[in-house]
Amino acid sequence: MNRRTFTKTAILGSIAATIPVQLYASITENQISGNELLGKGNPVLTSGTGYKLRPDAASAFERLKAAALKDKIQVKVVSSYRNYAHQNSIWERKYNRFRKSGLSPTQAIQKIIAYSTIPGTSRHHWGTDIDLIDGRPKVTGDVLVPSKFHGTGPFCKFKEWMDVHANSFGFYLVYTDRKDRKGFKYEPWHYSYAPLSIPYLKSYKELDIKVILQENKLLGSEHLTSAFIDRYIQENILDINPYLIG
Repeated sequence: MNRRTFTKTAILGSIAATIPVQLYASITENQISGNELLGKGNPVLTSGTGYKLRPDAASAFERLKAAALKDKIQVKVVSSYRNYAHQNSIWERKYNRFRKSGLSPTQAIQKIIAYSTIPGTSRHHWGTDIDLIDGRPKVTGDVLVPSKFHGTGPFCKFKEWMDVHANSFGFYLVYTDRKDRKGFKYEPWHYSYAPLSIPYLKSYKELDIKVILQENKLLGSEHLTSAFIDRYIQENILDINPYLIG
């Protein structure tokens, strides 16, 4: 992958001195409330075709889309900003389905967190992250399947283009295919706008996530032990692309 050098300390400090202008995010957008980090606030978002993102992330995304289109890649959004209520509906739907299929509460939770986050912990709450595919190929069934982004899959050309160009617009793959990475499974569709999401993650780590999760009374939350939450934070929230760690 053709990655640009991305100095994390510069992003959090003197950004303008080391990062190209297209990767610069305004200081005001780097300051968001704890509620917004948890998906419970009222963030300022820019609406585009099929998505909502923070204004700086949206501008960068539109530039990426325009560049991709010149190479006959029609970038299409599958998911972008999701608030707490939206993520909670996903959680409850999956939890109920897996329980009805015969899984124990613990097994249901483990199956959910292969790809889906616990409400209040999703990067999609921040308005910086986006799930993308190529809108040109005709595809049946679930589009967010890793095999569709490789080999002869319908999105392999999209993935090849993103590998080369996405970083230059500030977007980085979050859940990589690094063999020793734990937590969420490989997601070749999930990109994050680093100039904002890096400082957001830094702020997020200052929250007492364990207490917040225990107080939120999620469906099945009585099975979220302290040991489980500690492991979830380390593996699912923090074991991501190292370029996105602040």
